[in-house]
Amino acid sequence: MVEQLFSDQLIWRQPRMAKISQVPAELRDWLLDSGSLTKRLQQASDNQLSVQVINQSVQLPNLSERRALGLAPRRLALIREVILFGRGVPWVYARSVIPLQTLTGRLRKLRHLDNRPLGALLFSDPTMTREPLEWTCMPAQKSCSLTPQLTTFEKPVWGRRSVFKLSGKPLLVCEMFLPGFSGGAEHLEPLIK
Repeated sequence: MVEQLFSDQLIWRQPRMAKISQVPAELRDWLLDSGSLTKRLQQASDNQLSVQVINQSVQLPNLSERRALGLAPRRLALIREVILFGRGVPWVYARSVIPLQTLTGRLRKLRHLDNRPLGALLFSDPTMTREPLEWTCMPAQKSCSLTPQLTTFEKPVWGRRSVFKLSGKPLLVCEMFLPGFSGGAEHLEPLIK
């Protein structure tokens, strides 16, 4: 499926460690914005934002995700993969990794988001804190199967991730800006091993 987008081969860096000049000008502000991506996408799409759930299941996070969350090996998490469509165009692929120990008490509701965006819930929670953003870039021509319409990318795909905490309980949210959103980035060197 989409393991390639979030394999351990992607290198995640904080913006101060990445070369900002490599990032397409039209994406810099989006990658740096620490506010609600959902809210901003709703505004940019004139409230024509929709969420398509690709997968939601309990699985083992990859090594990079476990490290970001401080999870021990073999700890399971609810992994939710969605595509955010703006005006019917796939704009963002998002992968949320929610450790099972986070899904207790009042946060059990995270199991039942359906087609609602996670961002709306995160940014309305008064206990929410966010760790620093990290960026990555997946090179062009890497094969993946997000949807039947998205199987390969002719341009590098830039993304960001950060750990959120709700009532001190962590979850990781990764967001990849798809070519239909980002524009021309053919000349950029991706941050991949």
